[in-house]
Amino acid sequence: MTALFISPKYVKRKSIIDGEVDADKIIQFIETAQDIHIQNYLGTNLYKKLQTLIIDDEINDAGNANYKLLLDDYIKPMLAWYTQAEYIPFAAYTISNGGVYRHRSDNSDAVDYSEIAGLTTRATDKATFYTNRFIDYMNFNSELYPEFISSSEAMYPDRDVNNIGWVL
Repeated sequence: MTALFISPKYVKRKSIIDGEVDADKIIQFIETAQDIHIQNYLGTNLYKKLQTLIIDDEINDAGNANYKLLLDDYIKPMLAWYTQAEYIPFAAYTISNGGVYRHRSDNSDAVDYSEIAGLTTRATDKATFYTNRFIDYMNFNSELYPEFISSSEAMYPDRDVNNIGWVL
């Protein structure tokens, strides 16, 4: 079982994604963003700790106040923007038995690739801002989260935001 750190409703409230967009269209992008980006910065141990607290319905317990603060103040905003960055390039498309379709409303103009790329870049920039806030917070408060410093499993926390790609 996987616990999502945010809901489609949260994403819609905190983004340019219309409230009428079907939650089923967004949920896969929340999970993808959470797996790819959030787990990367939390590391596997802290990621699993938060998953367990949510699944066991213990995230709101008084003894887990630090984890609740981390989730609400740092992870949720970061994840909302990473979700948008993942969703935007796919928002206009549907794949069904008949093929791949691009949605177009009667009273709208189609946007070109550069506009979509620009929106995706802006969402990624905002996600990077929130990721830097998270990293700064963890640099000063990592002792509150033993799972962050003792990553013994597959993914160690990335402590640097590097979106520049390959450097030769």
